[in-house]
Amino acid sequence: MLSASHRAIVASTVPLLEAGGEALITHFYRMMLAEYPEVRPYFNAAHQANGDQPRALANGVLTYARHIDRLEAMGPLAAQIVTKHVALQIQPPHYDIVGRCLIRAIAEVLGPEVATQDVLDAWTAAYGQLAAILIDAEAARYDEQAQAPGGWRGDREFTVVERTVESAEIVSFRLAASDGQPIMDFKPGQYIGLHLWVDGEELRRNYSLSASPDGYTYRISVKREPGGVVSNHLHDHVQVGAKLQLNAPSGIFTLQDGARPISFISGGVGITPVLPLLDQALATGRPVTVIQCARDAHVHAFRDTIDAAAAHHPQLSRYYCYDRDDGAGEHRPHAVGYLTREQLEAWLPPAQDGVRDVDVYFLGPKPFMRMLRSHLREAGVPDGQVHFEFFGPAAALQ
Repeated sequence: MLSASHRAIVASTVPLLEAGGEALITHFYRMMLAEYPEVRPYFNAAHQANGDQPRALANGVLTYARHIDRLEAMGPLAAQIVTKHVALQIQPPHYDIVGRCLIRAIAEVLGPEVATQDVLDAWTAAYGQLAAILIDAEAARYDEQAQAPGGWRGDREFTVVERTVESAEIVSFRLAASDGQPIMDFKPGQYIGLHLWVDGEELRRNYSLSASPDGYTYRISVKREPGGVVSNHLHDHVQVGAKLQLNAPSGIFTLQDGARPISFISGGVGITPVLPLLDQALATGRPVTVIQCARDAHVHAFRDTIDAAAAHHPQLSRYYCYDRDDGAGEHRPHAVGYLTREQLEAWLPPAQDGVRDVDVYFLGPKPFMRMLRSHLREAGVPDGQVHFEFFGPAAALQ
């Protein structure tokens, strides 16, 4: 039970977390992954190596501590955590492991003078409250998925029925349930969980669904990442007829109701969830703009798809921006170099009195997203009209 004194102690630790939270969480991760190998499949080694995962958890812990008396002020962070956990199939025993390691890390990193028994008791109670909230929300989502038409709980075997090379580094896999039965519907913008074993190592990854629902197949489009264990395995070894274990669709990066014009902005493989979102947006009749950024024409995927959509929907405008243009081939960009604020302002709907009446959906590599968030604010797009998704751990785009 989280008492008033517990809340006060947790709130008082916020300055400590702000100053050294990332070091504490890094120690926590190292300890947990070394001593509890059963949780390793849930963590991407690349996100561990570059610090994304520790930073994301530090941000989440800090946000929770700041709002310990009014958890509703955490905003969308809790929903983001729940959807990612559900896609990865996080279960209550995992929370027990995390809790034990987190409290132990607090004690070992802060030391006995700071991490007194009162502090440890307060954080034990606080973590217990947060875990209970998330476990209940995730249990409700698992039940919802299992009870939905075509839905299921846990792993379900799918067969690769189509494999398409989309660019020099992106391949699409269309998947159908091996039992031949219908599959759960999903909202454009959502993703599925992939559970697989590579060279005897159990791994889990989330991949955006890159084609609109049809009731019988899902499509994912995977970029080959340098050193990426799963992406390289899928590119090199997964052909038509291969079997894969999928978890049901999840995610909150979905189209919001409204009448404003819509702009989709993507960098690299960030285009994948935009494709079904674009289909949905065009069906509403709202004006739509697609701004797609890529390194060059060789890695630019789905240009033909977007061009074809524009040919059939006069309300769709599209612009392509390449980091570099070698001048080869018929596909040329509208701009070359990194996407600038001035270029963005030229392609977005015009501002009135300094404010742009547009709903913007964007995603891509983190530096691209950080830059874009700043550009959008300067261009007069209100924060409440900006929606984004992360490929990796959720973290603030500051």
